[in-house]
Amino acid sequence: MNKIWLMGAAVCMIVAFGSCKPKQSAYKAAYEQAKEKESTAPVEVVEETEEVVEVAPVSKPKTSTTTVTTTRTEKINPVQGEDASRLKRYSVVVGSFKNKTNAYSLKERMQNDGYNAVLGENEQGMLRVIVASFDDKADAAASRDAIKAKYAPNFQDAWLLERQY
Repeated sequence: MNKIWLMGAAVCMIVAFGSCKPKQSAYKAAYEQAKEKESTAPVEVVEETEEVVEVAPVSKPKTSTTTVTTTRTEKINPVQGEDASRLKRYSVVVGSFKNKTNAYSLKERMQNDGYNAVLGENEQGMLRVIVASFDDKADAAASRDAIKAKYAPNFQDAWLLERQY
């Protein structure tokens, strides 16, 4: 009889310690899965060019500063329903989205702030929220810098898009 009790106690202990092993949390599993997807996701190749532009400050006309203006070159088309005539060679992009709802929301916000925002779509399907478009790169860079200053700390990653035709 003691042997049966001893065997039963041993089985109970094995079951108890066997079920207490640490389990991976659902958060950690989701994080690992997202990291795996991120590492296997196709990388968007964007051609970048750099050009040095001299800009003279308004308050000190004799002194000039040098600013590096980086642009991305993409073939971009206006989203259906957008005015294609508002897209010129150089554009200021304040947001880039895969999700249409987010893109339209930011476009509406910028229109409420007085900008003629346009949505453009590149060949990879990314929606670009464009708030200003110019034929001259220096004008586009000045507009981008003004947006960064006006909305600081938001839109500090605003960038210039050179449209490929």
